[in-house]
Amino acid sequence: MSRRLLALSLTAALAIAAAGCGSSNDSTASTSTPADTGTTQAAQPATAKPRPKPKVKVPKGAPPKKLVVKDLIKGTGPAAKQGDPITVNYIGVNYADGKPFDNSYDRGQPFPFQLGGGQVISGWDNGLVGMKVGGRRMLIIPPGQAYGPQGQPPVIKPNETLVFVVDLLSIG
Repeated sequence: MSRRLLALSLTAALAIAAAGCGSSNDSTASTSTPADTGTTQAAQPATAKPRPKPKVKVPKGAPPKKLVVKDLIKGTGPAAKQGDPITVNYIGVNYADGKPFDNSYDRGQPFPFQLGGGQVISGWDNGLVGMKVGGRRMLIIPPGQAYGPQGQPPVIKPNETLVFVVDLLSIG
């Protein structure tokens, strides 16, 4: 009887040891390094090197009634979408006379904001969606998507159409 008990005990011990080894290998495989690396890469922001300040050419003729979006340089990074925190460099000029009223290049301070968050004029929130990191885009923004009838005196008159050239430096 004792030999039988000893044989059963040894068999049970070996089975438990073998099962323990198997589950150890399975748990190691399920926590692989590539999954951790992918998570870290997704958290890193996409960035582009700043470009020099552009010269803005205002188109001839009457200002457009709708938002005009034109890629001057197509970026190669990810595309910006509503809700993304983005950072840009920009220059803004009046459509009527082509005079600059603001730019981030001379300040040496790119401008961060949340796209679609209402932190900027709606022409930016609408016109920068889909722009890729590293790109340069021209926006011609009618008064209804800029500062409207109140303007921003003294630099932006009431009902002024604005022209911006924007460089998308980063998302995230």
